Amino acid sequence: MKKIAGSLLIAVAGGLIAVGAYSLVNKKEVRYVNSSASTPAYLASMPGTSGAMVLPDFTAAAANTVHAVVHIKTEYQRKSSVYDYFFDFRDFFGNRMPQGEPAPIEATGSGVIISPDGYIVTNNHVVAESDNVSVTLNDKRTFAAKIVGTDPSTDLAVIKIDAKDLPYLIYGNSDNLMIGEWVLAVGNPFNLTSTVTAGIVSAKARNINILGSPDGSAIESFIQTDAAVNRGNSGGALVNTKGELVGINAAIASGTGYYSGYSFAIPANIVRKVAGDLIEFGTIQRGYLGVSIRELDSELAAQEGIDDIRGVYVADVVENGAASDAGIRSGDIILNIEGIAVNSTSELLELIGQHRPGDKVNILVKRGSKESNFDIVLKNRDGDVSLVKREEFDVQTVLGAGLANVNEKLKSDLNIDAGVQVTSLGDGKLKNAGVRQGFIIIRVDGKSVRTKDELSSALANKRGGVLIEGIYPNRTRAYYGFGM
Repeated sequence: MKKIAGSLLIAVAGGLIAVGAYSLVNKKEVRYVNSSASTPAYLASMPGTSGAMVLPDFTAAAANTVHAVVHIKTEYQRKSSVYDYFFDFRDFFGNRMPQGEPAPIEATGSGVIISPDGYIVTNNHVVAESDNVSVTLNDKRTFAAKIVGTDPSTDLAVIKIDAKDLPYLIYGNSDNLMIGEWVLAVGNPFNLTSTVTAGIVSAKARNINILGSPDGSAIESFIQTDAAVNRGNSGGALVNTKGELVGINAAIASGTGYYSGYSFAIPANIVRKVAGDLIEFGTIQRGYLGVSIRELDSELAAQEGIDDIRGVYVADVVENGAASDAGIRSGDIILNIEGIAVNSTSELLELIGQHRPGDKVNILVKRGSKESNFDIVLKNRDGDVSLVKREEFDVQTVLGAGLANVNEKLKSDLNIDAGVQVTSLGDGKLKNAGVRQGFIIIRVDGKSVRTKDELSSALANKRGGVLIEGIYPNRTRAYYGFGM
């Protein structure tokens, strides 16, 4: 009995120990599981505690902008080969083409109304060399437009329609535009009028090398955005969320010709200055520092022993230029202009491009380890501070001939609609080309000219070779070429 009682006691004690051990283990496991479950639940709930993301409201900016952005349609005379001009050569082979003008080529773009009396800013490439320009407003009214002036160096142009009390956009300060700031692009892509897209400012002062100015006068300091821009948006508005004009859309970076994420706009501060010059003077008033500049990078810094890569390097100074007169030297580093930091040549050109000859600008320059301020009076390309006058084009003087609109009797005799007759000849381009007195000019480079004014307009901005087509009173047709 003692043995049985002892065995029973040992078994009970063992059972109690086993139950106690299980209880301790089970408590640890429950505590661990509960602890690990609480952590992800807390983390997962964190984003929800801040509320829904608040996006900017574009409705007011879009509503104000679409009425001030116009649709521009241009017509260009179809250019053909030289043999198409000289159709009399083919007469000898019995292959004369039917007379009559080929249908013009049409192109479209956008523009922005900048004044209630009808001034509109657009891209130079939208209207350059066009024969006819028409503008359709957002309310569907259509107007013929005249070109006030163009500036290929900034790819800007101003046109004018005869209208009053138009909606227009107010300029914003593009210098204050921030990377990451929301913007709207408004235009007419693919002839889809009043199209609004949104994006952010991706970068500023982009130089994408598309203007290609041989004399180095081009200003490329584009605002880069990811707002969708396509063909037809050229000349349209880039506005901030207040509806202020901060840029004119000009280009896209794409391998296909369609939007692929990168678009570029001309800063509004450049637009305001260029448009103002074209309206007031008919030509650009460009102020020059009179320096050759280079990007300051690691390679140049090591070469010149520069330890701080900030600013723009002055490689050379033009003798008797604005910078030279103020004391700027080769090897100086321009740090800022009017308090605005410059770290690239495009930034410097953009800021200087906002000024006219005679304007005084303050420039902070680093020379060695010392920083100094210089007040510089900008000059024009001729080396003085006077404003450039628009050259008046006298077609009779340029051609060296007396000209008159062809009279009704001669038009009837020759079965022509119109033309410009050479009434007298002196030394000049027409005589040198072989033109004889009495010749009636009907076309210039394939484009019809009906009056002296149209002939003057056709030749005023022409550079390079010119081909004129016409007829003599004896019905002999002739062609002459000369250079402008």
